Amino acid sequence: MAVSIADIKKLRELTQAGMGDCKKALEESNGDFDAAVKWIREKFTKIAAKREAREASEGLVIARTEGNFAAIVAMKCETESVANNDRFAELANTIADLVMANKPADQAALLALPLEGSTVADVITERSGACGEKMEVAYEHLEGEGVVAYNHFNKKLSAIVAFNQAAPAEALKEVACQVAAMNPLAVNADEIPQAKKDEELELAVKKTKEEQVEKAVAAALKKAGLNPNHFDSEDHIESNMSKGWITAEEAAKGREIMTTVAAEKAANLPEQMVQNIAKGRMAKFFKENCLVEQEFISDAKINVQQYLEKVQKGLTATGFKRVNLNQD
Repeated sequence: MAVSIADIKKLRELTQAGMGDCKKALEESNGDFDAAVKWIREKFTKIAAKREAREASEGLVIARTEGNFAAIVAMKCETESVANNDRFAELANTIADLVMANKPADQAALLALPLEGSTVADVITERSGACGEKMEVAYEHLEGEGVVAYNHFNKKLSAIVAFNQAAPAEALKEVACQVAAMNPLAVNADEIPQAKKDEELELAVKKTKEEQVEKAVAAALKKAGLNPNHFDSEDHIESNMSKGWITAEEAAKGREIMTTVAAEKAANLPEQMVQNIAKGRMAKFFKENCLVEQEFISDAKINVQQYLEKVQKGLTATGFKRVNLNQD
């Protein structure tokens, strides 16, 4: 059957499909709008399924707060051109509005929320099929006596933080900026998984032992009249010989010192000393990766917890979430 331009435009407005698809959908459904919408949705679902394995690393991130609730919605797509599209931004903000109105418990609950006569999940699938790119949404949320949100100017990085007390939003926002900029692993050391602590301690012990052996070898080489910088690797030794910086005899002497001294030192490292140095390395790890222990970006003389105490006695962070579509 013949269809009018007005009907095609109306269906396009409803579905975001191309004019050609809208015309065909109306023809196939004999002008029945409900059937035409179904036809388009089925087509878009098939297109979106073909894109499922692709990576959606562009998009728009939105963080908001309301009362004691804070949330981040990341609307993702494949290319920057789609991310900058007004319709894409409108969908992202609509979903963010839904989140703040309904406060879903998790991402599955968000995807099941009603939207445009369907669900959030179905609308995202339809839009994905319409533009030919994979689209998906990510969702994080927190609750606390105090909450704050930070949105970076590039619209691809957001952070939310929860606190044990209500406090002035502008003061709390400094901590959300800290999370965005410094990307901590956890609020404090207690929240870092034990497996991660064990891994870091093992690395700290290994690095400490390697450094102690290297120092002993360097000292022995110097004592023998050899430059330790000429013996930092086998390739370097060969290169230095070819350049005439060390002789074959010096190379042989250096190799012997490296082998014997390294073995002797490794076998006789004081365990308590190793553990003490490793403990210091762990303290540095916590300082760099725990939010409340991090050096405060606005005042390097204090850490984040000290800043919070200055804002309000007893104030501390209880949780945070961070979403960054750019690679950290």
